[in-house]
Amino acid sequence: MDPNPQTVLPRTKRKPDITTVLRKSWYHLRLSVRHPSRVPTWDAIVLTAASPEQAQLYDWQLRRAKRMGRIAPSTITLAVPDPEGQRIGSGAATLNAIHALTKHTELVVNGGDGAVGLMGKKHILLLHAGGDSKRVPWANPMGKVFLPLPFLAADNPDGPVPLLFDHILAIASCARQAFKNEGGIFTMTGDVLPCFDASTLILPPDSSTIITVPITLDIAANHGVIVALKSEIFDESYTVSLVDNLLQKPSVDELVKNQAILDDGRALLDTGIIAVRGNAWVELVKLACSCQPLISELLKSKKEANLVAAWVPTKHDWLQHRPLGEALVNKLGKQRMFSYCAYDFLFLHFGTSSEVLDHLSASDSALVGRRHLCSIPATTVSDIAASSVVLSCKIADGVSIGEDSLIYDSNISSGIQIGSQSIVVGMNVPKDSDNMAGNSIKFVLPDRHCLWEVPLVGCTERVIVFCGIHDNPKNPLKKDGTFCGKPWEKVMHDLGIEENNLWSSSSSQEKCLWNAKLFPILSYFEMLRVGMWLMGLSDGKNLHYLPLWRNSPRVSLEELHRSIDFSKMCTGSSNHQADLAAGIAKACINYGMLGRDLSQLCEEILQKETSGVEICKDFLALCPKLIEQNSKILPKSRAYQVQVDLLRACGEETKAYQLEHEVWASVADETASAVRYGFGEHLLESSGSKSTLAFRNNNHVSSMDKPFCPKTVKVELPVRVDFVGGWSDTPPWSLERAGCVLNMAVSLEGSLPIGTIVETTNSNGVLIIDDSGKELHIKELTSIAPPFDGDDPFRLVKSALLVTGIIHENILVSNGLRIRTWANVPRGSGLGTSSILAAAVVKGLLQIIDGDDGNENVARLVLVLEQLMGTGGGWQDQIGGLYPGIKYTRSYPGIPLRLQVFPLVASPQLISKLQERLLVVFTGQVRLAHQVLQKVVLRYLRRDNLLVSSIKRLTELAKIGREALMNCDVDKLGEIMLEAWRLHQELDPYCSNEYVDKLFAFADPYCSGYKLVGAGGGGFALLLAKNATCAKELRSMLGKNPEFDSVIYNWTIY
Repeated sequence: MDPNPQTVLPRTKRKPDITTVLRKSWYHLRLSVRHPSRVPTWDAIVLTAASPEQAQLYDWQLRRAKRMGRIAPSTITLAVPDPEGQRIGSGAATLNAIHALTKHTELVVNGGDGAVGLMGKKHILLLHAGGDSKRVPWANPMGKVFLPLPFLAADNPDGPVPLLFDHILAIASCARQAFKNEGGIFTMTGDVLPCFDASTLILPPDSSTIITVPITLDIAANHGVIVALKSEIFDESYTVSLVDNLLQKPSVDELVKNQAILDDGRALLDTGIIAVRGNAWVELVKLACSCQPLISELLKSKKEANLVAAWVPTKHDWLQHRPLGEALVNKLGKQRMFSYCAYDFLFLHFGTSSEVLDHLSASDSALVGRRHLCSIPATTVSDIAASSVVLSCKIADGVSIGEDSLIYDSNISSGIQIGSQSIVVGMNVPKDSDNMAGNSIKFVLPDRHCLWEVPLVGCTERVIVFCGIHDNPKNPLKKDGTFCGKPWEKVMHDLGIEENNLWSSSSSQEKCLWNAKLFPILSYFEMLRVGMWLMGLSDGKNLHYLPLWRNSPRVSLEELHRSIDFSKMCTGSSNHQADLAAGIAKACINYGMLGRDLSQLCEEILQKETSGVEICKDFLALCPKLIEQNSKILPKSRAYQVQVDLLRACGEETKAYQLEHEVWASVADETASAVRYGFGEHLLESSGSKSTLAFRNNNHVSSMDKPFCPKTVKVELPVRVDFVGGWSDTPPWSLERAGCVLNMAVSLEGSLPIGTIVETTNSNGVLIIDDSGKELHIKELTSIAPPFDGDDPFRLVKSALLVTGIIHENILVSNGLRIRTWANVPRGSGLGTSSILAAAVVKGLLQIIDGDDGNENVARLVLVLEQLMGTGGGWQDQIGGLYPGIKYTRSYPGIPLRLQVFPLVASPQLISKLQERLLVVFTGQVRLAHQVLQKVVLRYLRRDNLLVSSIKRLTELAKIGREALMNCDVDKLGEIMLEAWRLHQELDPYCSNEYVDKLFAFADPYCSGYKLVGAGGGGFALLLAKNATCAKELRSMLGKNPEFDSVIYNWTIY
């Protein structure tokens, strides 16, 4: 049976949800960086640059991206300048970049089989990021691809400001899997964010593929258009077709003539995203390894090469008369190009300053972070519009910022007014000087203007640069050319400036803003004053400012672009970011409750090579006072973890390792205290102490100190399968925040698989027997004390004897106990076996001594038991086994921890659907939840924001899942399971493995949802089929496929 039968679907463009697409892409990027052996990443990431100086800046940005976890440590990064600083077109730049990468990796560059064979197996991401960004001039110093784009910034408020480059990396990471085991290259442009789900990308083997999107004919008239033949692969969201022709800025008549108009009246836009795979990639590498003479020829002709046309036969005649055309056709012409048309594609272009502001003015508050890593004053001493975007900035009192403005990487002192819809980047306005004393307003930037600073080579002062948002520096003086939004003629008339003051009469260049010698090199505050005059804000002061401006050395935007001191700019930006991070960290320690991720902030602080470590040492010295002041409300586990993070930042690894033991001891103590008030204080007292709390709190009068009376208790429990919400039940999260879990108790193969028999004996001591036949007879009960050996097979029962108060002089005086346990499920199942077995033993022991064996009391005691065992864990497993059926459970932090179980009254229809469609499958993979748990708990103790937001989302999904089940919406439950599985991998990428990934990929066409149960890492999986027919087919296919050593269990709701 085909789970996805072919149907005729309308070719309509659905507007994608940018937030959803980006969040999924970022999840995939982080997974590929943290676990590249499981989720393949790029072997190399290459950026093209306009000059060697810009390439140095890009190398710095690439190193920073790798340090911040955007790029895997194993990935090679390289910035390649255009040869001789000349533009050679994206096609020749691609060949030059491949050649440079081959040389960089020390392969033999001779076009031989050795170099080609090795490079032909690599997977390369290439971004064309050169050029001078005339329409976004303030991005020239940083490179347009590295401009700030705070989409999803709120997901990680202590992390660096997301850049356009980071989002491009996220989208591209999803495309990597489309290459599979064939080598290839994926090329993109640096001024476009293509928002689409690249994980669905299909790349035909041994060919090139260009990504296209349907657009209206008016847009097609100004861009490249792809003419595709009849579709070969057709789906709801994409089509794959052979490319028949390429058109540039075609008229409607040309579109009609070339049959480029689709059935719905649109045409296919060339997005500039190209993938080359398999043999086509090998041939491209061969050409690149011998391309240097060809590129030298191209430089002499001062023309650009068209690489794409080589893969389209109808363009061969045209191409052979173009630069490099004959070589391109001969080397690449045998391969073919396909069009992958993505109907859910959104094209975010960052070609102008106004486009940047438009993308930041999105109404979706979850998408755009408007404040990130910034220090801003109170609303009573400043006027900062709520819609403005302030990123990596320190803003002083007395500053005004207008609506929808972008302020980035700046230090703004008092007396500065910034208008609406303006952009300020890299400004470092110092405090008042003697020259400015007495002026309440030092500088005003009008609405719709850009302002930035540029450090120049050989110049001590940073040059202040400005223009209007809508100024096009390329527009000629006599043809719509403007400066600060006004025609040049008016600017020169108002200021008294002559044309020859701005442009040399001997120059052959067309006069425009790009080459106008406008910007003076003066002292800082003189530049501010002259700047206001040039922008037309100093009426009547021409006599003062005009001579000052004329007599000063001045530079144009073009000269600035060639003279940027990139080294000074990088150092200044690093120090600024470090100072901001240090200020935030200091405030967190001095005034807060350590709610920030200090580990991440310290990474930025340590970029100050000379003083970063000293700053961290100062913070470490503040910790004892902070802990003493907040000892009643600050969890010790968090306080210790902060000190561990600071010790590591200071290079004190040995001390940090030693202090980690205190972290885990504190988690156990806090858990015990939350379960029973004072429990943590008395749990480890000698067994002869009358204050042993579990005994006192059970409020029973034991019959076991009386003459022997035989008594036997048998407790049998089901296992649990969890749909969503796991991790929110785990300490220390559940001790500090609300938890929500949706799970279900099930029997397997017609029986309850977990149980214990506890019986009294007339001999002293305790005899423990497990289901493997191992026995342990404990005569001296005082020998039972934590910490327990991790390999001790009887530590669960020993811990149960402690938490129930059995080990007490008033209980086992003349009598003894025989305890037999069993769990008829595979080891490492993920079904909560250990916790549920602990619940069974605790419940049985409490029944023996007539204690409180209520489910809530047992569940809380098991929490403490798992801390004693050293395994950790939450409450959902024991709740899942103790309470029957499907239930939604909430926990409320406090002393004691409060649990509230909401049983779902399942309709016969719901039970029938679940039993028809839900497959409970043992993967055959043994898992160890303890290892996963420690990593997740450690990230929480560090206040890792991505982890916190992920667990919050899991709790939201538990609520949504409850509603879905109550409404018998099993398909919605499948969607929730899929998102929950993605979130679990966000928490720890090692919760899955290659086998599980293959299993889920095999099951995906048949399923609406799937996930591993529990913490993951192996064990059991839930596969929720699309319908009963798909469930039967999947069950049959799994049974026949020798690749999967899986067992499908029959189950029923208990």
